[in-house]
Amino acid sequence: MAKRKAFEDSAEEDSEEVSSFDESESEEDWDEIKTDFEFFDPQDPWDFEGFSRLLRQLLGADASSFDVGAIVNLVLAQPLLGSTIKTEGNQSDPHALLTVLNLKEHKDKPVIKQLIGYLRDRAATNPALSPLTQDLKAESANEIGLILTERWINIPTEVMPPMYRMIEEEINWAVADKEPYTFTHYLILSKSYLAVPSLLNENTNRPKKKMKPKSKKGVDEGHSMYYFHPEDEILHRYASLFGGFDYVKQAAEGESDSKSTFHDFGIKTNGHLILIEASKFNAAIAAMEKEFPGPSAGLDATMDES
Repeated sequence: MAKRKAFEDSAEEDSEEVSSFDESESEEDWDEIKTDFEFFDPQDPWDFEGFSRLLRQLLGADASSFDVGAIVNLVLAQPLLGSTIKTEGNQSDPHALLTVLNLKEHKDKPVIKQLIGYLRDRAATNPALSPLTQDLKAESANEIGLILTERWINIPTEVMPPMYRMIEEEINWAVADKEPYTFTHYLILSKSYLAVPSLLNENTNRPKKKMKPKSKKGVDEGHSMYYFHPEDEILHRYASLFGGFDYVKQAAEGESDSKSTFHDFGIKTNGHLILIEASKFNAAIAAMEKEFPGPSAGLDATMDES
């Protein structure tokens, strides 16, 4: 059952680039691709494998250190909290996930105990994140909800404001039902990446280009820091703290070239954390809705009972 109708995304193609493949094809055949997205609750067993892939992607190079399946089981055990996006019905593969886990409620579960230790350890490596080493202690007065959100690269940012708005509503409903989701803070686990000189340049004679800061969403202007999730920059405005950290398992030298999206630069992927007070969460979502508005159909709250 779809929990809410999602919008129809249109991806425009560059007509010049397309015509280079086959000039006999008209622009009308190529310059728009439409996809219907639907929001669903997390569902077992349909989403186990898809969520596992998304969480491994979110955890990056350190994913193999965790029992990702155990985390997914915790997500699936709270089916009325969180959302996923699909394009081919209820039993198809999820393309995006957003959910929240109560770290204190699950602190004695081995995988959450490990995850908390990992986040504290990584936070200690960045002065901007160091307060988290205390906030994440079991004896801290803070009640932290860990937000896990990931999507495939072709999923537009415009799907995120509705997903964040739905999780806020679902948390409020859960609290009204006396469930343990009264949080003082939300901790968003995310990813960023740095543009690094490509070793491929050393093996070719092509001229090297200088990396220019890009003025676009998802880029930290003036620096070579980029964000996989452009909405993170909106969340930063409302955050108590945010910052990146190196993965424990570092990629081998030159491995970044295999993931390069630049001609003369590879990428180095990092973890990223954002801590937001619960009292500022609503305003952050509103700012996200303003920055990344979807078509009106994307905000249709009609329930699909089919």
